[in-house]
Amino acid sequence: MKNSIFLNETIIATVLVVLLVLFLNPFDFLMPPPFLSMLVIVLIAIFGMFVSIVWKEQVRDEREVLHRMLAGRFAFLVGSSILVIGIIVQELRHVTDPWLIYALSGMLIAKIVGMLYGQKKY
Repeated sequence: MKNSIFLNETIIATVLVVLLVLFLNPFDFLMPPPFLSMLVIVLIAIFGMFVSIVWKEQVRDEREVLHRMLAGRFAFLVGSSILVIGIIVQELRHVTDPWLIYALSGMLIAKIVGMLYGQKKY
């Protein structure tokens, strides 16, 4: 059961990354509006499946709690580092996309709220 959940999560995460790369248009595909609309809908559906798998994840012992915590910590550090690098690069070009700042702020606020929730709940 545990391996199938890990396999499902890995497959869905891989499909999600492939979809996100398609949004970068690496092969200079013409992105007609119907195709782009379909891609957005598929992205929302796949991301929803990924979130539901991660949210329902159950741990059975301390080792699994540690693995889950380390995975979350790595994800947070890599995500926030990429956003900081993006903010720095765009700031040097004098065209900072506000969504990078919104995303980083959201991650930091969620981290603080999660820590407060964890301290209060456990």
